[in-house]
Amino acid sequence: MSNQTNLLRVLVVGCGNMGASHATAYHTLDGFEICGIVSTGKSKEVLNEKLGGGYPLFSSYEEALATTKPDAVCISTYPDTHEAFAIKAFESGCHVFIEKPVADTVAGAERVAAAARKAGKKLVVGYILRHHPSWERFVQIAHEMGKPLVMRMNLNQQSHGGMWAVHRSLMKTLSPIVDCGVHYIDVMCQMTRSKPVQVSAIGARLTEEIPAGNYNYGQLQIRFEDGSVGWYEAGWGPMISETAFFVKDVIGPKGSVSIVAKDAGGTGKSDSVEAHTKTESLRVHYADLNADAQFVKEDTWINLQDEPDHQELCNREQRYFLKAIQEDIDLTDHVADAVNSLRIAFACDESVRTGKIVSLA
Repeated sequence: MSNQTNLLRVLVVGCGNMGASHATAYHTLDGFEICGIVSTGKSKEVLNEKLGGGYPLFSSYEEALATTKPDAVCISTYPDTHEAFAIKAFESGCHVFIEKPVADTVAGAERVAAAARKAGKKLVVGYILRHHPSWERFVQIAHEMGKPLVMRMNLNQQSHGGMWAVHRSLMKTLSPIVDCGVHYIDVMCQMTRSKPVQVSAIGARLTEEIPAGNYNYGQLQIRFEDGSVGWYEAGWGPMISETAFFVKDVIGPKGSVSIVAKDAGGTGKSDSVEAHTKTESLRVHYADLNADAQFVKEDTWINLQDEPDHQELCNREQRYFLKAIQEDIDLTDHVADAVNSLRIAFACDESVRTGKIVSLA
């Protein structure tokens, strides 16, 4: 796509961790052109300087949309703005890449999906793990372990400094098990290929620095129609323990598969965005026993050569976004999965707040 007239002109909205990474992808990859950068604070100037300067900067999203008339909008702002920004983009005839979650309510996510359909434009949601070869292999091996599955996952973050500021802002509207949980709920649904039927969850407010009624530690449990079960745990804040903050484990009748991230799971890495997508190794264990009840096979270690860093994963997401537009890929299932995982996450949030098991039937 060296022909300049074919470049996808993208308006970048939000310049935090993810917004900056997506902007870097647009800046470096063939096929894209940034037509404007939007943020309410100074982050747009910082990002623009990092990218070499020269991009138009805006404090108002509406003004930027009207002025630049982009082909696509990349939304990496706080979740409470996602719905309004995405719908406005679709009404302006733009394709949309949006960071998860799609919206801060299930109804809002459904309205975004409906706006994409009405406009006939592409909506790609930033489920970064779907573009990670090791996570794809993790899901694939889980399919080989029989049914039911037991899925154990967490991502606790001992956040401080800038990350604690980000987490405090996020928790004004969403809990950790909703914001982060949608990724891992999506993975569980891919692994079981079964309908979630029931959730229960617990949570605790461990700091006075977040609004009353909100919580910065949560754990959810999901039951699936095929008998599979899964749990996910997420905590944010300076008080969170780094012991066992990185658990990614799946067990079935035929054995188990685990992500073993010896480096990314090390001390001081729990609030590192880079560490969150690291897999490093997959350990596959087989349950087969001989007549003496001894294991027939030794555990297998899979060290995948294609271990993309966080920026490369964002690059892959944006290549997929471009491909979806150029090749008119049907994203019906992609969007439905994003809305569904959010629906499950909010049911877990409801369980925390009510103390009751929530049926998804």
